[in-house]
Amino acid sequence: MSNTPATDALVLYGQTFESRLLLGTARYPSPDVMEAAVRRARPAMLTASLRRQTAKPGGAGGDNGFWDMLRELKVPVLPNTAGCHNAQEVIATAHMARELFDTPWIKLELIGDDYTLQPDTLNLVGVAETLIRDGFQVLPYCTEDLVLCQRLVDVGCQAVMPWAAPIGTGQGPVNPYALRTLRERLKVPLLVDAGLGLPSHACQVMEWGYDGVLLNTAVALAQDPVAMAGAFADAVAAGRAAYRAGAMTAQESAQPSTPVLGTPFWHHAQQQ
Repeated sequence: MSNTPATDALVLYGQTFESRLLLGTARYPSPDVMEAAVRRARPAMLTASLRRQTAKPGGAGGDNGFWDMLRELKVPVLPNTAGCHNAQEVIATAHMARELFDTPWIKLELIGDDYTLQPDTLNLVGVAETLIRDGFQVLPYCTEDLVLCQRLVDVGCQAVMPWAAPIGTGQGPVNPYALRTLRERLKVPLLVDAGLGLPSHACQVMEWGYDGVLLNTAVALAQDPVAMAGAFADAVAAGRAAYRAGAMTAQESAQPSTPVLGTPFWHHAQQQ
């Protein structure tokens, strides 16, 4: 993490990151596999739930192995409020996470439905506003609803993280129109969070102009999480490069890639 601008760097709340991939830390086959996946992907941040950490390094009252591993990886930690179902739980969890992880960053998760794990869109904006007022740098997990995302920006969120599909499904972007509209209308950084299952999904949303992606299940539950972490990192970089390069305009009919002017075919066509 750096405060120095870099060429085409991801910038969130005024801080720059070399990578545009954020990686989760849950559901890996083992801590060693997780560590290897992180080292292969070299993500901008690692998300971590407060429930995975019960005490500061060197403190009493819990196992600090998970924290120690994150510290050794030297990747910034993005605590999240996973599992919270009301505003009080979110705010309390965020404040504890700030103390334990010693960071103002928070991934805001407020669950409204246990079956789909869809965010509580009715209360998310108010909670985000409270956390920002309390000095947090909030990255809200939300749906692809344009009005909701705009309201989050209005209350001070400098980045927004809409889902591509329900978390853990791996379906990829189920509503391309809404996601592309969101990218066209909002000027803040947008990171797709949840629902991506394949590197091609990540590449696609990056080609649309999204600023980054956050992954967990697609890597952690792959047959080879380390190789998959690398594949996603490469796909994110390729999608960003393609977006910056500017894609050709799609055509309704075939267009020759080789000029026919002056060829025998051209002369024959002129004689018809």
